[in-house]
Amino acid sequence: MAAEAVAFVRQLHHERPGAGDPEQRIRQVLAEIDRTGSYRHTPEELAFGARVAWRNSARCIGRLYWRSLVVRDLRHVDSPDEMAEHCFEHLRVAGNGGRIRPVISVFAPDRPGRPAPRVLNQQLVRYAGHRQPDGSLLGDPAGSELAEQARALGWKGGDGRFDVLPLLIQPAPGADPQWYELPDDAVSEVWLSHPEHGWFTDLGLRWYTVPAISDMVLEIGGLRYPTAPFNGWYMGTEIGARNLADADRYDMLATVAERLGLDTSTERSLWRDRALVELNVAVLHSFQVAGVTMADHHTESERFLRHIAQEKRLGRPTPADWSWIVPPVSGGLTPVYHRYYDAVDPELRPAFLARGPW
Repeated sequence: MAAEAVAFVRQLHHERPGAGDPEQRIRQVLAEIDRTGSYRHTPEELAFGARVAWRNSARCIGRLYWRSLVVRDLRHVDSPDEMAEHCFEHLRVAGNGGRIRPVISVFAPDRPGRPAPRVLNQQLVRYAGHRQPDGSLLGDPAGSELAEQARALGWKGGDGRFDVLPLLIQPAPGADPQWYELPDDAVSEVWLSHPEHGWFTDLGLRWYTVPAISDMVLEIGGLRYPTAPFNGWYMGTEIGARNLADADRYDMLATVAERLGLDTSTERSLWRDRALVELNVAVLHSFQVAGVTMADHHTESERFLRHIAQEKRLGRPTPADWSWIVPPVSGGLTPVYHRYYDAVDPELRPAFLARGPW
């Protein structure tokens, strides 16, 4: 940990030269690690580390605004009840009446011999998947495992396609998770319609507005924060070309194609492509009508190239995973398609990392 801590302090003071005496801070950190086996970030270090972790996220196309990340310092909170309330408040702060704000809520870090509690949900808001008697799934297959776990703990759940999962928080390894229903005022959703096809509302589709990832570790200077939910705002294709379109999610393409009157008997009719475009049109249209922040993939691609140019001027590389950066709709029409990117360095820190088991 000591080497990682020293490297982080030097990085902060290199990028923010007015932040004080780096050598004095390094001595303080090393003494604290010697004494306790760990150390505590200052509020400034925590905020800088969280924002740079976003800047370093190779799979994220929306990094242009990394400096605007709102950092909620909740390191003093380690009881499940309080954590749940602060997660709900995260959604309210981030939702911001539709003007989505990038927010991270950083809870207690792991300590030597004392791992911190963690949220088990992949995202703070996600829909349940309900196993039917015939073996099929109603709702979101990505939420089926957590729904079963929640039911085993006493959650009654619903029986619809868009039932919001409860929040599951596990206080310690081996302990039973505790579950919490999300209050209505913390969950904002948009019902989907289409600007030209009135029948689209009959499909009964909707989606939540704040994509708050909650199953990744925030690592800063050797310290690991296992519960640090964070969000930006949606790019339309995340919902229209993945969540609602993928065969292992809501799998809506055949339904949309049928309502459009497309020939689904042959792939040469490109019915999947045409249905996919209309599904994405509906998502963008609906969020705009509802007054909720959302980016389209063409605009976000241009912004990402601005981010790369900005970082290059500052002498910093921009690691990027091409397969995640290129949008899943009309990738070849976007400027992010026709170029190479700086290699992804798995050792780059600060970073958001896959959390894994306890």
